[in-house]
Amino acid sequence: MDSPAKPKSTLNPPVFYTSAILILLLVLYAVVFQTQAQSQFDNIQRWINTNASWFYILSVALILISVVFLAVSRYGDIKLGPDHSVPDYRNSSWFAMLFSAGMGIGLMFFGVAEPVMHFTSPPVGEGGTVAAAREAMKITFFHWGLHAWAIYAMVALILAYFSFRNGLPLTLRSALYPLIGERIYGPIGHAVDVFAILGTVFGVATSLGYGVLQINSGFHHLFGLPVNTTVQVILITATCALATLSVASGLDKGIRILSEINLGLAVVLMVFVLLLGPTVFLLQAYVQNTGAYLSDIVNKTFNLYAYEPTDWIGGWTLLYWGWWLSWSPFVGLFIARISRGRTIREFVCGVLFVPAGFTLLWMTIFGDSAIHMVLNEGVKDLASVIDQDSSLALFAFLEHFPFSSVVSMVAVLMVVVFFVTSADSGALVVDMLASSGHDHSPLWQRIFWSVCIGVVAIALLLANGLKALQTATIASALPFSIILLASIWGLFKALSLDATRRGLRTQALPGQHHARHPHGGWQRRLRNIAMLPRRAHVRRFIEEVVKPACEEVAVELRKQGYEVTVNENAEGSVALEVNHGGEGRFLYEVRPRAFTTPSFVIRDGDDGSDARKYFRAEVHLREGGQDYDLMGWSREDVIGDILDQYERHLHYLHVVR
Repeated sequence: MDSPAKPKSTLNPPVFYTSAILILLLVLYAVVFQTQAQSQFDNIQRWINTNASWFYILSVALILISVVFLAVSRYGDIKLGPDHSVPDYRNSSWFAMLFSAGMGIGLMFFGVAEPVMHFTSPPVGEGGTVAAAREAMKITFFHWGLHAWAIYAMVALILAYFSFRNGLPLTLRSALYPLIGERIYGPIGHAVDVFAILGTVFGVATSLGYGVLQINSGFHHLFGLPVNTTVQVILITATCALATLSVASGLDKGIRILSEINLGLAVVLMVFVLLLGPTVFLLQAYVQNTGAYLSDIVNKTFNLYAYEPTDWIGGWTLLYWGWWLSWSPFVGLFIARISRGRTIREFVCGVLFVPAGFTLLWMTIFGDSAIHMVLNEGVKDLASVIDQDSSLALFAFLEHFPFSSVVSMVAVLMVVVFFVTSADSGALVVDMLASSGHDHSPLWQRIFWSVCIGVVAIALLLANGLKALQTATIASALPFSIILLASIWGLFKALSLDATRRGLRTQALPGQHHARHPHGGWQRRLRNIAMLPRRAHVRRFIEEVVKPACEEVAVELRKQGYEVTVNENAEGSVALEVNHGGEGRFLYEVRPRAFTTPSFVIRDGDDGSDARKYFRAEVHLREGGQDYDLMGWSREDVIGDILDQYERHLHYLHVVR
């Protein structure tokens, strides 16, 4: 239920005020009791790594398996929205926003650094060898590949399905609907949304705080700008100011345009390194790395190094899984918001395989180029620089290419824009969580959250509290993973019912009404088929034929003791609704729907400039439009169709009862 344009407020007070107070208290704790907070959160993280690492690994494995299953199963044809819905964004814009929100900044920071760090210090075996190089790329692919995107895809899928297909709020509480029902609107639902807001604000703020270190390092490398907190505070302020302008512009302008610009710059930078680096080697490495990753994915997915204990897994794999899980409410809700109208199969392929493929290509081009420099070209100082300060990795790497200053400037610009898109999409998500899923909130609410994220980042940076809150955010992934696994079970349960309903709609039941031939023989039927009526004709047909048919059925159903309503709206639609209590309502609605007149239709005096539309009287059920037209049917035919659909609905309730 969308609010009117420019509402006074869309706030959900229990969520908004509770979140704001808890953010203030947690920031004060991390700032005032910095040493104690860091120690306490470190102990929690250490306990999780020691005692619950198996659960993290198993949870992420189950999430990946579930996402892939959804894409190939019978559920893949179900839409994230009504049956008649279409995607809100074209594929290029959709991919750009997925990339920017989900991984963009991490690729800039770790694209060079992580492969080289694994190459010099592998989890097992000797560093600096060819075997270490192969293993380094497999590990990097593992950390940045399908598992990370599967976590985001699953959270987004749950939210999009229950919101767009079932009419629930686009907030994290809706994921629990199959488990607790209407109680999502009470204290439990409020608590879940507060949890998501805290994770998003602190996740984005800590990333913003650490990200300015790379921006600062880049400016220092290029222009000699000093590396200190004053410069970093100015950079955070500037970034959040740009993010505020972007979020004020809305999703369709600011965030979309910035995402498309940055994806374009990323492709240009990647092609630059590919062409001026060891091109043939990189292409060979990409194919080989992909094959090695896929062939070893099962082993790596479940590998806990149980027989060869090492702290490496806690510092890398578990840290990544915790970080992806802790960020998933934010990234997942944002992905859900931009994915309405896509089928589950299209959604999974788009969110899982396209960004992962691009990510792995990026890691090969930058990571393997850096390893090639160290291993084959004798550029040993690159590994030393990365070991000392990973924020300098990208800029030290680009020094070895022509036009290094210009290219490094482009890289710094990309880092800045990636942070702007992270901050503005974060503010958009938090505003939706605090507004019961409304995405047309007053401007001041979006600005408030954008400024809040910047202020938290600055406060934590000045007080050296970033590490404490980052550790706490990652530790929060443990309870969230439990909630997520329960929600996955609920999603499968709901999808099973949905698929059953869809299957029954295509079955012919005994005794159904099949009169589809209007009085007057086949000639009149042909005229109805060829007719391209205007809106007024369809509205008159709905008023004179469909509405009386609905009212006649309603009268009979009321005699049977059912609660039935017939509603008409300003657009000319008529809807018959039968309430079955907790078992699901039946909705039969006929709407006028506009289409562009086809070019083959010859009209007298038509000079080709007439863009007149024709209309159909289309049937819509709870699941969405059914893509068939009633125009020209008799009242008895319409009544027969209502009964057909109602009989299918009752049969569905019987099957799933």
